Amino acid sequence: MNKKLTKSVNAYIANVGLGYIKLHNLHWNVVGSQFKAVHEYLESLYDSFADVLDESAEILKMCGEQPVASLKEYLALATISELPDKSIDQKKALQIALSDLETLRDQAAAVRTLANKDDVFGIANLMEDHIENYAKQIWFLRSMLA
Repeated sequence: MNKKLTKSVNAYIANVGLGYIKLHNLHWNVVGSQFKAVHEYLESLYDSFADVLDESAEILKMCGEQPVASLKEYLALATISELPDKSIDQKKALQIALSDLETLRDQAAAVRTLANKDDVFGIANLMEDHIENYAKQIWFLRSMLA
């Protein structure tokens, strides 16, 4: 498999892994009049991120490559930033989640393009599934923020 594709999938894994932790931070620290709904929605997001993380690492293993698997590596590769541990307004929490999902959608599309170019259809198909899920969650978030 092309090393550029491996690096791209690992950068994606790093963002998903960091995003998973970041969503926990938002989930635990969100405040506001719609706390319960936002708290529960953020939990559903991080649960879905766990699946995305696992699927992405496993597809690399199936291709004979090594996925990144440590927080140290995630931090070195990720373009999604961490958050401080403090209360965060529900609207700001949703805006942060939206921005990160848009980043992941775009990153998955770039990985899909590389995978299609190299005829690595398992990765291309997985990214297509992830893009579809991100599109739905982005729609939910934009609707909640309207």
